[in-house]
Amino acid sequence: MNGKNQTIITKIINNHILLVTLNRPEFANAFNTLMSKELTTLIEDLSLSSDNIRSIILTGAGERAFCAGGDLKERNGMSDEDWGKQHLIYERMIRAIINCPIPIIGAINGAAYGGGCEIAAALDFIFVSDNAKFSLPELQLGIIPGAGGTQNLSRAIGERRAKELILTGKVFSAQEAVKWNLANDVFPKKDLLDKTIEIAELISSKAPIAVKQAKQSIHKGLQMSLSDGLSFEIEAYNRTIPTKDRREGVSAFNEKRKPNFEGK
Repeated sequence: MNGKNQTIITKIINNHILLVTLNRPEFANAFNTLMSKELTTLIEDLSLSSDNIRSIILTGAGERAFCAGGDLKERNGMSDEDWGKQHLIYERMIRAIINCPIPIIGAINGAAYGGGCEIAAALDFIFVSDNAKFSLPELQLGIIPGAGGTQNLSRAIGERRAKELILTGKVFSAQEAVKWNLANDVFPKKDLLDKTIEIAELISSKAPIAVKQAKQSIHKGLQMSLSDGLSFEIEAYNRTIPTKDRREGVSAFNEKRKPNFEGK
């Protein structure tokens, strides 16, 4: 992991959890070109070699925002060509997040607007602070959500609700995010990170290869027919059979002890 990042902070917690903090609080953690590149590089590198990281938590620095979306000050005055080139970087960032084999959990600690809401929707699941709020206001700018918003939000909350929120740009609350299945739970702001770490620790205690295969089976299987999804699940299952962790898990169960998984 690169310790020279300028826009994100990384911290390893309890050996297996990587806390990633979007760190532009003076700009409400809006992502510019550099942040997108740094986040993409980090996640792609972890996807290739996890360095024993078994779960990732993504949050924002400061008190007011998780992420306010794309930095419109950086975009002000951009030519159509430059805008398109920059957006390719944003697209790569979202694809890196979605395709990461390691679970990525959101600790959404404030406003998640525009691209910030799209990042939240792209994560495996999210927890939110009680002061979090969400909006997809892109239509007011003459564009549409282009970092997965029309796809990931619709898959999370359903077509009709997604149409309402995207076409109106209305702000919705942490409680509504939970009610509509965008978020898994809401916590007081002071407890959010600790509660998210608790869940990340539970995930990190499981067999890493099995976690990755389960994540892939769920995500890709839901984009298939049930019959194809079942076949894909068996392929993912079969990849766990020859692992050292599978043998360790069964031995630990029979010996009534906690398993020591190595990701092998």
